[in-house]
Amino acid sequence: MTSPAPARPAGAPFTAPLRARIDRWFLSRRPPSDTLELTQRNVYILPTRAGWMLAVTLLLLLVASINYQLNLGYLLTFLLAGCVAVGMHVCHGTLRGLALRLMPPEPQYAGSAAVFRIVLTNARRSTRYGIGLAVHRSGQWSWSDVPAQGSATVEVAIQPGRRGLHAAPALTAETRFPLGTFRVWSVWRPAAQVLVYPAPEANPPPLPEGEPLAGPAAAMAARAQIAGEYDGVRAYRRGDSRKLVVWKRAAQAQAAGSDELVSRDTQQAQRTQLWLDAQHAGLPEAEARLSRLCAWVLMADHLGVDYGLRAGGRVVQPSQGEAHRRQCLEVLALC
Repeated sequence: MTSPAPARPAGAPFTAPLRARIDRWFLSRRPPSDTLELTQRNVYILPTRAGWMLAVTLLLLLVASINYQLNLGYLLTFLLAGCVAVGMHVCHGTLRGLALRLMPPEPQYAGSAAVFRIVLTNARRSTRYGIGLAVHRSGQWSWSDVPAQGSATVEVAIQPGRRGLHAAPALTAETRFPLGTFRVWSVWRPAAQVLVYPAPEANPPPLPEGEPLAGPAAAMAARAQIAGEYDGVRAYRRGDSRKLVVWKRAAQAQAAGSDELVSRDTQQAQRTQLWLDAQHAGLPEAEARLSRLCAWVLMADHLGVDYGLRAGGRVVQPSQGEAHRRQCLEVLALC
């Protein structure tokens, strides 16, 4: 004998799954785009709670005026109804004709908020007041006024759950100007994606030792050893001669409140290459290894040394600079 299905707790929302299905169906019918022009085809209007209460009040005033033959009651009723009708037209026109454009989002680290910047462009000769933007169904609004024949920028933030490539969430544009009796809104589905890097480890260990060069690069470094040539700087390593320490940079770092040291990178020292390898992270969990590699990438970039990366079956050859750092972080985010 099968046991009866557990009863739904009292007060549990029955409409939540239905609302989620309706939202998915509605959003699937809207093509993704990073620009949107609000027209009569994609702008919707409904009374708010205050609007419904005002409608009930006007109905009571009309019934009382008819019952008692109150001329002033008729005047007040139709005056308020005219104001509501004009407010409905103004409210719908405040949002209609507005152009929205999503700026390309900047990559973020896991655990920090991803900010989306939306530019609102108003081609009309009058200011649009009380324009709100929020992530669909979030209830956290950012409000702005758009000047006449001008533009305004509104920022909306989300908290990505984990690293990787995340699609921009659906956004809702809304206004209730001027009376608050009507809600005019539109739903926008952007096409942009935001890249989320792993969260860097808070207190990472020092950079790993370099790996010996092989082939022609090692031969060139050996020939240059005799000449004692210098080629850039690298992070200080235990055992480096004091003659190789760049004391000027050490003084600047100490003045800035840091105790980091750098050494001159001789061709003899460059017979090794710095490789940031996931196998050298020494951590059992994959996400913890990626966090440590992320911290090492930032550390090596800050020191200005050449470094390569091996993670997730991908290899990034040793280099340095902003583009190299972004490439390494992208590999860590997507591996």
